[in-house]
Amino acid sequence: MDTIVGITVCLIISFVPALFYAYLVYWTDRYEKEPLLLLGGVFLWGAIVAAGAAYVVNTLLGAGVYLFTGSEAAANLTTRSLIAPVVEELLKGFAALIVFLAFRQEFDTIIDGIVYAAITALGFSATENAYYIFSYGYKEHGALGIVALFILRVLLVGWQHPFYTAFTGIGLAVSRLNRNQWIKLGAPIIGLGMAMLTHSAHNTMASFLTGLPGLAAILLVDWSGWVIMFFFAMWALSRERQWIREHLREEVELGVISQAHYRVACSSSLQLFARLMGMFTGQYSVTLRFYQLTADLAYKKHQRATLGEEAGNTPIIERLRSRVALMALYARV
Repeated sequence: MDTIVGITVCLIISFVPALFYAYLVYWTDRYEKEPLLLLGGVFLWGAIVAAGAAYVVNTLLGAGVYLFTGSEAAANLTTRSLIAPVVEELLKGFAALIVFLAFRQEFDTIIDGIVYAAITALGFSATENAYYIFSYGYKEHGALGIVALFILRVLLVGWQHPFYTAFTGIGLAVSRLNRNQWIKLGAPIIGLGMAMLTHSAHNTMASFLTGLPGLAAILLVDWSGWVIMFFFAMWALSRERQWIREHLREEVELGVISQAHYRVACSSSLQLFARLMGMFTGQYSVTLRFYQLTADLAYKKHQRATLGEEAGNTPIIERLRSRVALMALYARV
């Protein structure tokens, strides 16, 4: 296997699974899908900007530690346990922060924070995995090394970066959904701190725990964290469903949507069925957009109830209500 083929294989087996994982994250956002253009943007930020800048900064700071201490072991440990977690989580989290500041209307729930942060991190991990699989798998052990590192980095610990950075997204979302100024300022800092802490904990364990017992211990800790994050996301989704049920009842009473539309809007499985039926009747696009708008309407009404007008929630609600009423004439139930 020549070098070009090796690089190509490493890129494919790193980026294809990362895109599949990103789709799973996208699928998890059941009621209000985020714009694909924004999601593609944060993925590329993670893959190109964050990964490239992290490599340069980590290398320079690690070299500085080596020059100061004269110890390669100290430089490696400091880079893995302190420098890399801080640098990488700052760079990945910046993409979620840009969405939070510049596209505030697309940052409505905790799930939104998780989605933007996780997909940024998946872009980052795709580039990082390609580098590690090529440098330490292919170059040192050939095809067998590629297989071994693919199993380890992509299959066994493929969710580590999304898990870390999700805390930053959660912190930004909590800030977005609260009036209290201390929470608005403190939640993103706490979220970023948790991202750095969990990242550092994983890297530090990997530095000291070796062999199969060490790998088993690391995987046990990692997978336990991912399972907890999964159930947290399911809890956040259940809250969103509550908001939709609560705030769309009024739309039925006002005649904006029918009772049948309300029932489908409150159920992700019924929405899926409606979209599938819409594929056979030419109503797929309008049905998809209609139920996304009903979720948008419910979320904006919840924000007005909890945060007040902000930057004009009532006019936004009225515009959404008009669009929902119009599209209700064509959407499947």
